Amino acid sequence: MKVVIAVLKALDFIRQSENEIFHRFQEFDEIAYSNQEKVLKAFQNSKICDYHFNSSSGYGYGDIGRDTLEKVYAEVFDTEDAMVRSQVVSGTHAISACLFGILRPGDEMVSITGSPYDTLGNVIGKGKSPGKGTLIERGVLYKEIPLDANGKPDSDGILTGITSGTKMVLIQRSRGYSLRPALRVEQIKEIIETVRRVNPQAIIMIDNCYGEFTDIVEPTQVGADLMAGSLIKNPGGGLAPAGGYIVGQKDLVEQVAFHLTAPGLGKELGASLQNNRLLYQGLFVAPHVVNQALKSASLMAHCFKKHGYQVFPEWDEPRGDIVQAIKLKSAEEVLEFCQVVQSSSPIDSNVQLEFAGMPGYSDRIVMAAGTFIQGSSIEMSCDAPLREPYCVYIQGGLTYEHCRLVIKNLVDRLILKK
Repeated sequence: MKVVIAVLKALDFIRQSENEIFHRFQEFDEIAYSNQEKVLKAFQNSKICDYHFNSSSGYGYGDIGRDTLEKVYAEVFDTEDAMVRSQVVSGTHAISACLFGILRPGDEMVSITGSPYDTLGNVIGKGKSPGKGTLIERGVLYKEIPLDANGKPDSDGILTGITSGTKMVLIQRSRGYSLRPALRVEQIKEIIETVRRVNPQAIIMIDNCYGEFTDIVEPTQVGADLMAGSLIKNPGGGLAPAGGYIVGQKDLVEQVAFHLTAPGLGKELGASLQNNRLLYQGLFVAPHVVNQALKSASLMAHCFKKHGYQVFPEWDEPRGDIVQAIKLKSAEEVLEFCQVVQSSSPIDSNVQLEFAGMPGYSDRIVMAAGTFIQGSSIEMSCDAPLREPYCVYIQGGLTYEHCRLVIKNLVDRLILKK
């Protein structure tokens, strides 16, 4: 009987929150409608047919499904060209390919959103013991412009920190393992305009991970030159089994392609194997799946804010990505939170979590990821570094219904029982 009463209390709590934030859900619906129309038109303009789903092997010469998918991506993101490949193993790999494909020894890259997230920091070569093969080890000059007191890009710092010799400006849209706000497209537009005033020739590169389809426009539609992300995040729609994308100016995408395969080969090689249909279908459902994740993040923020937790962003704040951060009280509460998410997952629900070392991260990490695709963070997942402030970072959700159940379990375990 006590269990039934607790479940009812948690459900009542969730329903009350849903009623209070219903207008926010409607806003997310409108964003999804706009993006779904954009994706549908791109499919229709490229006359996608069943034969585009056929596989290729070996070198992958003449893979019409692969080549046409890249045409669709270019239209969706309003760019001259695109490269969409299962052989790209992660978002970090896609961004790394852009940096190594474009930058040469002596070139300067400036990060204007402060320090990049852990794994990209390793690519750059930051830290006391940088690894071999990093950008810095290969002679690329690197500097950062710190964020202002509000955790936002510093316009004055940009004006003084970027020079006529700056080759590339790096903008990280999502928050990473920090509490600074994710960037909305309108903010990215302002940043780009500021950069152009100082150096019109600088290549503006966007790390768009977690940001796709959270707005009705993308950074490449407001002046970004090059952009990359992961297919097991937003644009893969939970169906893409692996991969990443690069979109932007044709000459820049070509340089990145020469790095990913070989000079002179570029985009001509890369077999799609059995993945074409999954990549197409994943992109098609992506606006809807991102909508599910946005609604879930907003509900999560509302529930925990209501009971005294700090949440980033607030449930009614404009969002630049699907990530929801919640500041907890201790490492033990972080582990408990992640364990509830893991135990509420369709896959590996029996796994017991602990903090552990992970490749590319300086702190020990706990990751709740009971996902159909390993590491897929468009599926409901949660992770946190073992460091203060003790925050969890929740992302994704293929269906709102599942996320609602997870939130109910979290409310019951972390709020109503304490």
